[in-house]
Amino acid sequence: MTGRVRGVLAAVGVLGVVGAIAGPMAAAQNRPPGVPRGEIAIPVAPVSSVASSNGPLRQLEPNGPFRGARAVVVMVSHGARTSVRLHVTGAEHARGTFGAHLHTGPCVAGDGAAAGPHYNTDVIAGRKPVRMDREREIWLDFTVGPSGAGTASTVVPFAPKPGNRSIVIHGTTGARAACLPLTWD
Repeated sequence: MTGRVRGVLAAVGVLGVVGAIAGPMAAAQNRPPGVPRGEIAIPVAPVSSVASSNGPLRQLEPNGPFRGARAVVVMVSHGARTSVRLHVTGAEHARGTFGAHLHTGPCVAGDGAAAGPHYNTDVIAGRKPVRMDREREIWLDFTVGPSGAGTASTVVPFAPKPGNRSIVIHGTTGARAACLPLTWD
């Protein structure tokens, strides 16, 4: 894991140990070599891929509610499950609840259509009918309060394929307001 990835993961509170802690008796009986008595070994799940971004939001509509705002997004896949966390700051012009989603295309300032449709596992796999729900897409709904900040997180039962993708924030009417490009490490 690169230093940049560690920094982004720490910034949004994703960096931590993934695993389960056994009870004291189980820990004593199953202590791996090199783990002192009285300490617990915590197994760590391997990370399949990490996609992240940290920076100013690119505006998709003139004088949009996210002008001047920044965001951090981290997407960590473990096998067939993915955890995603989005944190937006500096959005003093935006109040209310917004939706953000993983899109199939790039984030291009001023061109919301460039981001393409939502990333949907039915579409990627060629399944019909296409269902749009939290099991097949990444939905990150968040509320911006008086501080101009908002956070969302989700876990989905799939690992998105790497590519030139983006997180798009939709305005309160559903229009594409801002985006952030994703980079896979």
